[in-house]
Amino acid sequence: MKIHEYQGKEILRGFGVPTPRGFACFSVDEAVEAAKKLGGSVWVVKAQIHAGGRGKGGGVKVAKSLDEVRDLSRKILGMNLVTHQTGPQGQKVRRLLIEEGADIKKELYVGMVVDRGTQKVVLMASTEGGMDIEEVAAKTPEKIFKVFIDPGEGLTDSDADEIAQSLGLPHNANARALFKGLYQAFIDKDASLVEINPLIVTHQNAVVALDAKLNFDDNALFRHPDIVALRDLDEEDPYEIEASKYDLNYISLDGNIGCMVNGAGLAMATMDTVKLFGGSPANFLDVGGGATAEKVTAAFKIMLSNSKVKAILVNIFGGIMKCDTIAAGVVAAAREVKLSIPLVVRMKGTNEDLGKKILRDSGLPIISADNMGDAGRKVVAAIKSKAAPKKAAAAKKKKKLVSKPKKKAAAKKKAAAKGRKKK
Repeated sequence: MKIHEYQGKEILRGFGVPTPRGFACFSVDEAVEAAKKLGGSVWVVKAQIHAGGRGKGGGVKVAKSLDEVRDLSRKILGMNLVTHQTGPQGQKVRRLLIEEGADIKKELYVGMVVDRGTQKVVLMASTEGGMDIEEVAAKTPEKIFKVFIDPGEGLTDSDADEIAQSLGLPHNANARALFKGLYQAFIDKDASLVEINPLIVTHQNAVVALDAKLNFDDNALFRHPDIVALRDLDEEDPYEIEASKYDLNYISLDGNIGCMVNGAGLAMATMDTVKLFGGSPANFLDVGGGATAEKVTAAFKIMLSNSKVKAILVNIFGGIMKCDTIAAGVVAAAREVKLSIPLVVRMKGTNEDLGKKILRDSGLPIISADNMGDAGRKVVAAIKSKAAPKKAAAAKKKKKLVSKPKKKAAAKKKAAAKGRKKK
């Protein structure tokens, strides 16, 4: 789960991390009032969306008067902000953060994630603040410093001081406290990512979180109703919101083949297989190990609500989940949604034969596949074979449209010749 910058800063302040003063605003008038409350002569108007690169996209501007605050807020609020993380479709700006101007001497980067290799939280920092950290990692990896934190000890003073030293902040008590506060927030709130880019050093050598990006582990949200309350559904994919109501793991993609699978690993392998045979998956969808007929029906409805989906591939391994249960769910779902696009089903494992019999006896035009390769090949072929008659009909229609003017012209020519003959 993601939250907005202003929400992230509020959480971090609770752990002693210094941030600029600011107010979230939902209208131009609120933005101007926020600037008045903050006082001073310089303010920053920041678009609040769940994506990075807002500054480059025109969503972060400096204002030096209240009139400028008003003008910039009017321009940014409601704009469709396009960044490298939103994709070309962009994201509508529905809220702003108005902050006091910052005294910037130096920009740094600091972030925390779970490192799967060491099974530890890793604190990463770089002197290249304000840049995409992925770009820094690719071009100048030596400028990224890391400390792997022992979960038994937590972030020690020596760990924090080591990172501070790497960033050119020796003996900076503020830096040590900030790093330890970040770590405590990461652990206490079950975060999956905490990132400050940039972390600034002021001319008074104070360290301040000028930005804040926090993501949280969905599986731990039951422990954090306060975090759940911060969820902004306007920022989320509507299909993913619907899927979450049924505990389905769903992620929208750009293709036209809907995929329904049990198990994340099998889902990834299924999408790879679809790509291998020239297809393109429309989604990642893991129904998990305890799928019911209701869940399967919900999954079908979500996939079919995407107009780009031209075929569905169901790939099931019956371990905990029995094949006959899934088969019954697939048949019920196909009937309820009145399925009109090709459906390919491949299932292996517990009660496989019974599951295949349920599919055969259903009377539905379900295409059965013996293995993953066969399933990938058949679903791609099904889309092509369905598209072929449409293409032929379109070509025939075009031919008729082209031939009509030609026939008219020939008829006119014939009539004109006939008239000359009579004369």
